[in-house]
Amino acid sequence: MPDDPARTILDNIVSTRRRSLEETRLVLPLKRVQEMAEGRLERRDFAGAISPNPDPDAPRGLRVIAELKRASPSRGLLRQHYRRREIAMGYAGGGAAALSVLTEDQYFLGSPKDLTEVRQSVAIPVLRKDFILEGYQVYESVAIGADALLLIVAILSQHDLRSLLELCDKLRIAALVEVHTEGELERAAAAGARIIGVNNRNLKTLEVNLETSFELRAKMPRGCLAVSESGIKTAEDLRRIKDAGFNAVLIGERFMTQPEPGAALSGLLADLARQAVPLEYRNSKTETQ
Repeated sequence: MPDDPARTILDNIVSTRRRSLEETRLVLPLKRVQEMAEGRLERRDFAGAISPNPDPDAPRGLRVIAELKRASPSRGLLRQHYRRREIAMGYAGGGAAALSVLTEDQYFLGSPKDLTEVRQSVAIPVLRKDFILEGYQVYESVAIGADALLLIVAILSQHDLRSLLELCDKLRIAALVEVHTEGELERAAAAGARIIGVNNRNLKTLEVNLETSFELRAKMPRGCLAVSESGIKTAEDLRRIKDAGFNAVLIGERFMTQPEPGAALSGLLADLARQAVPLEYRNSKTETQ
């Protein structure tokens, strides 16, 4: 069925996702997915990976959740040769605190298998990036190996948001609750979200505005972990986001369009570290070399 041009991209994605979910349930019934999820014992601490480290000798600063995706609705195909394991290991070696993997198949050309293979390749936590609409997908996320999943406030009722958060807690999987407006932020807080992501991309128009993060950060509940998502490209962007009080950033397209995504991540973090050095010290080092 073709997309309806009168609806937003987000409407079309959600509609497509609901249809594909119905097909998935016919192949793999809920009871079987629940058994698979309940049989999994090991979890990696996603919240801990992006939390401030209390150890004074440990590295401090902004954490990066590096994303793997083959395509996007706004840019089309991002990567012809999508070597998941290679990219994941490059990210882990380049300084990523956690990984995000797109598993939606129609618009992002992803699959649950992508996440399973990525997680087998690294030792850091892995987030499932998808359009989660019901409990079946939470069990499925646990079954395929996700340590965290994305919940988008804009596509969920308040009842469903709260129920999905409670199920995540029950299954010991973290939830990154994504907002774009102050109203969505209030809903996330009311539902009990402990990790809140501000998406700088408006999912209805696909326009990106980094100022969205700065506008909403001050209004977040105290004690929650804050993540800035989308449109982050430079070390200066990272510095501003860090100074605003965010714990982590989620970056995908900035890396996926580079020949070596892991090297691009490492270079961006090195640029950020250089910015942290006082200008007069950098100048003096240059003069003595």
